[in-house]
Amino acid sequence: MEADRIQQLQNEGLISCFWNRVDNPGAIWNSENVLIFYLPSLVLQILLVVFATRLMFWILRPLHQPHFVAELLAGFMLNIYVPILNSTLFGIALQIKGLLGFASIAQFGVIYYVFVTGLEMNLDTVSRAKQKASTIAIAGTLFPMIVGFVTYIIVGKTLVKNGEFNTVSAYFLWSLTISMTSFPVVADILSALKILYTGLGRVALTAATINDFINWAMFIFLIPLIVNGKRGILSVLSTIVFVLFCHYVLRPPLNKILIRKTNQNDWDLYELSYVIVGVVACATVTEFLGTHSVVGALVFGLILPRGKFAEMLIEQLDGIGSGYLAPLFFASIGLRTDVLAALKGNFILVIFIMIMMISAKIFSTIVATHFYGMPVRDSIALGMLMNTKGVLSLIIVNIGWERKVISKEAFTVMVLSIFFMTVIVAPIINAMYKPRLTYEQNKLRTIENLKSDSEIRVMVCVHNARQANGMINILEACNGVNVSHLRVFALQLVELKGRSAALMVAQLDQQQQQKESQILDQSLETDSYSSNHITNVFEEYSSNNANTLVENLVAMSSYSTIHRDIYNLALEKEASLVLLPFHKQSTVEGSLEVAEGAVKDINRNLMQDVPCSVGIFVDRGHHAALSKIKMHVIMIFIGGPDDREALAIAWRMSKHPWTRLTMVRIFLRGKAAEVDSSGHNEAQGLLSAVLDSGKQKELDEEYVGSFRLKAVNNEDTITYAEREVHAGEDILKVLNELDKLGCDLYILGHGKGRNSMVLSNLFEWADCPELGVIGDMLASDSFGSNSSILVVQQYGFGGVEFSTSHSSNEDLESLSQR
Repeated sequence: MEADRIQQLQNEGLISCFWNRVDNPGAIWNSENVLIFYLPSLVLQILLVVFATRLMFWILRPLHQPHFVAELLAGFMLNIYVPILNSTLFGIALQIKGLLGFASIAQFGVIYYVFVTGLEMNLDTVSRAKQKASTIAIAGTLFPMIVGFVTYIIVGKTLVKNGEFNTVSAYFLWSLTISMTSFPVVADILSALKILYTGLGRVALTAATINDFINWAMFIFLIPLIVNGKRGILSVLSTIVFVLFCHYVLRPPLNKILIRKTNQNDWDLYELSYVIVGVVACATVTEFLGTHSVVGALVFGLILPRGKFAEMLIEQLDGIGSGYLAPLFFASIGLRTDVLAALKGNFILVIFIMIMMISAKIFSTIVATHFYGMPVRDSIALGMLMNTKGVLSLIIVNIGWERKVISKEAFTVMVLSIFFMTVIVAPIINAMYKPRLTYEQNKLRTIENLKSDSEIRVMVCVHNARQANGMINILEACNGVNVSHLRVFALQLVELKGRSAALMVAQLDQQQQQKESQILDQSLETDSYSSNHITNVFEEYSSNNANTLVENLVAMSSYSTIHRDIYNLALEKEASLVLLPFHKQSTVEGSLEVAEGAVKDINRNLMQDVPCSVGIFVDRGHHAALSKIKMHVIMIFIGGPDDREALAIAWRMSKHPWTRLTMVRIFLRGKAAEVDSSGHNEAQGLLSAVLDSGKQKELDEEYVGSFRLKAVNNEDTITYAEREVHAGEDILKVLNELDKLGCDLYILGHGKGRNSMVLSNLFEWADCPELGVIGDMLASDSFGSNSSILVVQQYGFGGVEFSTSHSSNEDLESLSQR
């Protein structure tokens, strides 16, 4: 009778529900078999969402969009109605009974996502933030809330069909959402655009961190009151007690245990599962207290130790969490958003509301930064970044929709606004904030073009302390001129292995990095020395040289893209020279072995596109201080802009009282002087075809003549010699002759602009083309030299184009024997 009555009501259109009963063979249970129906359906839904998310991310990759945008767009795409199928794409795979399981997994996904956010956040940034970043964050929170009240008045009178959603709670919830700034998404965008370590990036990260902290505090205090009214006061008080308990009672013993087990490498996946249990337990507590489950997840992430433990945890669990679970929540938001219904008949109004909400952050940022003298263009870019939304804003609008605080129309407009606020940030910032444009006026700031009394700016890139010790010798040799200053930017390159490590380092302000070295010690693992050791090496060098200023920096990124970070930092610091370590290091026997294969790709990427001159240093282990031993430098000059830049560096070194310089000019005669008519010299420069050979020879004669006149004839420690070569074999003979003289360092150019057929043919045999022909010969183990090598490429004539095929070491050995 009950079933008939329900069927009658359904036919009359009075109710809409489903009635389904499947009896299992067992007499006790009256339900469907989970493994037969629910599990296959859930797996299909997850795969569909993940596939759509990966597809959207692949499509949006050229626009540098964060994962959050791709995941939300995937939900929009799956919710598109297909007339032929009479349903949406997701509706085909999702039956009504599967909604509960999908929603439960999606909720667990957002809990894990917020837990990782808490693990990534560094609250020390908030307490130590400068007044500038704090002002931007506070202004970017308060003014948008005022605009939020105004915009919801428009929404309430136009889109909301009745007055039940025009409540004080709805106004606060809408305004709170507009004031949001997502620190993780801002860091993701800055990292993708490779402006993470620029001045704009540092200010944006600090301001976003403060804004995000304010947003979470308002979430804890306001959401219980918005949802539960006066009863929410008890939820707020009990949540505060829970947070204090976690910080002062639970955190100390838990950190002690976790750090001890991490230092002992005594972890397995089974033990790591207890961390997930802790996340769920804290989320359950705050949900029971009436706040929200994500608050507990955030608090648990904040109290866990940073560094090696956090990196290991994310590395082990981030694949399933961020890859499969978190996208379900964002996709579920997209599935609830009826885009076509919201825009139908209200398109102009929705666009107007979006423009008002976007303008609020930009206007407040321009006003706040005006008092600190920030250019308007940078202020607009910063305001766009502060508009970036994330998971917290979606959680708030989702709460408003589920608890009937806002209408479906308002929910859809807000989700669309969050989406477009975030999706437009990266393309606009990429178009308007181009640091390299500000460097055009200084594009000829090579060492050759610097005046003798000008400050020389050198960026030194290192991966470990051994490389740092080797670079000190080059810097000390260049620091013998008392009339000019040496500005060193010591950049430690760290491979990004997890999101948390990148974000923790990204939060380190330029002046806080030295104070925060202990954080880096925990989170970074170099080859044999800690980050603190590297910092101490350069700081000690700076303290011993009055005319030298050292600034320690850290660039943490994937090795495949870290060259773009170096590029942008060199632009911002106006460096004239970037020193890079060779990817091989000297062994006890004196041979060179590969230490880090990825360094080779980094060096090549920089040589193809770099904003200043580049030097690759092959360190043979001569780390004695110049104050204790004299250094003999041999500079080999054949011709071209690279050789002139190398001579400029050697000339500067020759002014050090403990340096002896021998400049050897090699003339190509006879067969060796034949011009490469193919238009590609040995360096395969991108602009080598347009280099005027005659003009280059005039510049070579002029610069060498000036060197001989001003240096050789006036200094007892500088000698000049000439050698002639008539064939490729003669080059090796000359090098063997020079090596018998004994030297500590060879300085030579990479080889652009020589246009020699012999050298071009030898370049095809090079095992390490980034060193050029001569550098590759000197670095070869078959050559047998124990001297360090500095290979220089001058900026301004195009990068180096590396071919994919080169000869092996055996080929080089046979060439040397010939």
